[in-house]
Amino acid sequence: MPFARLALIACLLAPLPAHAEKLANKLFGAVGTPSRQDSMPIGSYAKGCAAGLVELPESGPSWQAMRLSRGRNYGQPVMIDYLIGLSRAAQQIGWGGLYIGDISQPRGGPMTSGHASHQIGLDADIWMLPPQRLNLSRAEREEISSIPVRSADQRSVTDNWTPSHRRLLQTAASDPRVDRIFVAAAVKIEMCKTATPADTKWLQKIRPVAGHDTHFHVRLKCPKGARLCETQTPTVADLSKNGNGCDETLTWWVTDYLNPPKGTKKKKSAEDDAPRKRGPREFTMADLPRQCGRVLKSN
Repeated sequence: MPFARLALIACLLAPLPAHAEKLANKLFGAVGTPSRQDSMPIGSYAKGCAAGLVELPESGPSWQAMRLSRGRNYGQPVMIDYLIGLSRAAQQIGWGGLYIGDISQPRGGPMTSGHASHQIGLDADIWMLPPQRLNLSRAEREEISSIPVRSADQRSVTDNWTPSHRRLLQTAASDPRVDRIFVAAAVKIEMCKTATPADTKWLQKIRPVAGHDTHFHVRLKCPKGARLCETQTPTVADLSKNGNGCDETLTWWVTDYLNPPKGTKKKKSAEDDAPRKRGPREFTMADLPRQCGRVLKSN
């Protein structure tokens, strides 16, 4: 690691007055290389860090990593293997490959901008834009944008949505390493229109969430033996009541979520005046698992 970067990290980790808390996102955002440790996701997807991450090569025969200036093309070995495999499968269904967005920072942890999750190397964003070329320059990757597959009113898919998008998501979710995949609610609603009982196992992994109109977000399970990794709960089976998730909890996203019924907002009582919950960009190292300190200090 360059001396200047080591000096910066040392400065950031130096003791400060009690009132001057060290923000974890600044510390992790300052590191440009993975730790030289055995690979391990530490903590939860939205409150943790990652040891021994692997860099996704900037380009390959079936993928390109996008927005390289962010330095977020690092993941657990299982994630890098998954993404490369999915990019090859994408070519089999007619795509040129995959444009892959953010995975994690070199040592995971909270980010200075953007995601609340992506902290342990098991999350990745995949663009909805089918690649026309896999030889984009670094500059082109900063300028090009993905395409929206969800309408502006959030209730339906756009003409950008194709049967191949459905096949790609089915392929992505069918991998047993996948815990869940986040998409815009309109995308899941569209997929539910042609759902069959045989689709239940993988379709329940497709979960509606706000945003996600230009990409889908893959979240892998904690790898076997990853004793410091926290599994997400509830499971997708619990959330869907062992079904495919094409139920009233899905339609809520295009009804009550967009137009909350009148009178449903509950007035806070005096007892509810608890301190505001801090977000990831306000975390200090004390908020993260203690092993994250070792990840930061590792060469």
